[in-house]
Amino acid sequence: MSEKVKKKKLTLLDRVEKIGNALPHPATIFLILSAVIVVLSAILSAAGVSVTYEGINRTTNTVEEMTVTVQSLLSREGVQYLFKSAVTNFTGFAPLGTVLVALLGVGLAEGTGLIGSLLKKLVMSTPKRLITVVVVLAGVLSSIASDAGYVVLIPLGAIIFLSMGRHPIAGLAAAFAGVSGGFSANVMVGPTDSLLAGLTTEGAKLADPNYVVEMTGNWWFLIASTVLITVIGTIVTEKIVEPRLGKYTGDAIVEESAMTVSKEEQRGLRFAGIATLLSVAGLAALVVPANGFLRGTDAGIQGILKSPFMDSMVLIIALVFAIAGIAYGVGSKVVKNDKDVMNLMGKSMASMGSYIVLVFFASQFVAYFNYSNLGTIIANKGAEMLKVIGLQGIPLVILFILVVAFINIFMGSASAKWAILAPVFVPMLMEVGFTPEFTQMAYRIGDSTTNLISPLMSYFALIVTFAARYDKKSGIGTLISTMVPYSVFLLIGWTLLLIVWFVCNLPLGPGASIFLPGF
Repeated sequence: MSEKVKKKKLTLLDRVEKIGNALPHPATIFLILSAVIVVLSAILSAAGVSVTYEGINRTTNTVEEMTVTVQSLLSREGVQYLFKSAVTNFTGFAPLGTVLVALLGVGLAEGTGLIGSLLKKLVMSTPKRLITVVVVLAGVLSSIASDAGYVVLIPLGAIIFLSMGRHPIAGLAAAFAGVSGGFSANVMVGPTDSLLAGLTTEGAKLADPNYVVEMTGNWWFLIASTVLITVIGTIVTEKIVEPRLGKYTGDAIVEESAMTVSKEEQRGLRFAGIATLLSVAGLAALVVPANGFLRGTDAGIQGILKSPFMDSMVLIIALVFAIAGIAYGVGSKVVKNDKDVMNLMGKSMASMGSYIVLVFFASQFVAYFNYSNLGTIIANKGAEMLKVIGLQGIPLVILFILVVAFINIFMGSASAKWAILAPVFVPMLMEVGFTPEFTQMAYRIGDSTTNLISPLMSYFALIVTFAARYDKKSGIGTLISTMVPYSVFLLIGWTLLLIVWFVCNLPLGPGASIFLPGF
């Protein structure tokens, strides 16, 4: 690529950042957007905008005909909702509880010095050229632990890069690309696979009442996707994002002398290692036995994937980090009594003050968008557009991926979108010979790749807060302009991988092919 082309691309991203950061404070932006949704919902409701479609009822998991109308937020009921729901919109915002609970443990581990010492070990033992690979890959693999990667890995990515003298926002971006852009990929099946497979099965039954989609239906393709996303994430970080960010000159500088591990820290790490092993052994005793307290009722691996253990992952991570942090603090003589522990937890909570303010306004915006049904209507209108175009085969699949990627900017929930789209596209593509597993995989590609640039993504506000720790001038524009290259290249690369899979007619998972028998 010529320097002229590179300069054009960097200039475009710089403009995106400049425009984005010229906007008001992120919390103010969410307040303004909330007001826009309120007015827009009233206008569209008065115009009688609605959609009728066959969708999957996520309570009964059955296909039903549904009619959705735009709900006005300026009607009597809407105004009452605005006032009555403000507190529950805030307290019920899923990322808030996840972040604060996880931070009790992670913040304690950071406060005692455990995370800093572990990073020193990592920096001294890992070749510099492999750090980006490790950060992106860890982000992709974190999806097995649900949303924990957002809280733990993304800030760690920034700290790791800073520790190596690299730009911390590049580390944050690399981890974010793995955690969110590659959310559907993994080398193991997880809760997302089970959730989507159930919805895909219901869509498939409209064409074949006996068709069942297994949770392993995309497994082989997802393993290959994990490698691809790691490679793309690494190249984009090192060739586009980091050169654009330049040398970090902010206040958060790691001194060279700080990159040595003292005897006290070595002792603390030993204590933390022993405590972690005991914690893992205790958890295994609660999960592995057939009658384990945290094990599900299903047999085999399903007993773990569908279990109280997986549902409690955020608390478990907080506990493991807290126990390891306390052990490290005792070993390194940083923690002398329970007051020290509670003070460190208090400090970690205090650091999240700006995030809590941001979440209040972001939660109202997301709640208003959901209440108005605008996301559902956008998804359905997109599906209708694809149906009337009349494309078939790979061109249809590519357009399907692009439409899902666009819809994902406005409707973040993977299951909510698929409950609407599966009854339309699964049977439609079965008619031209594609298996439901193939359609599901195409959906997952579109659903993941634009998470990185969607302000409606639940953890977007949190990532903006993380970035502001290293660059006080950064805002939504900084984050979006940084993540656009990942989103674009992941969308292109992942789609090309699916086309290669199609051309070579490779199995998507155990017993799952691309084409139905007879095609």
